[in-house]
Amino acid sequence: MHIAHLCLLLAALLPILFTAIAKTIARRQFNNYAPRDFQARLSGMALRAHWVQLNSFEAFPPFAVAVLVAEQVGAAQGRIDALTLAFVGLRVIYGGCYLANWAALRSLVWFAGMGCVVWLFVLGL
Repeated sequence: MHIAHLCLLLAALLPILFTAIAKTIARRQFNNYAPRDFQARLSGMALRAHWVQLNSFEAFPPFAVAVLVAEQVGAAQGRIDALTLAFVGLRVIYGGCYLANWAALRSLVWFAGMGCVVWLFVLGL
């Protein structure tokens, strides 16, 4: 298994991590019988954790496709691995920035992560 494949798994699990954080922060409010109602009532850091979860779901498909395209065309595996590690690391930092409510830094980190995705596609050209 390549490092890139492990990074695909980690990126796929990130939304679960952030929803767990939201549920942990708002533990007393959580109702597994009505999770959408629970999410609609979130505020503060729990709401931001939910937003990170949603953004993580949105960021995963282009990342996964970029990795697969780069690998399919035979791009250098070391570069693919480095970019996937950077992407996952940046997504974790992004989540931390979101939880801390650091909007400007969060946006910069988001752009850096998307830069990794674009770079993976470029490797596939």
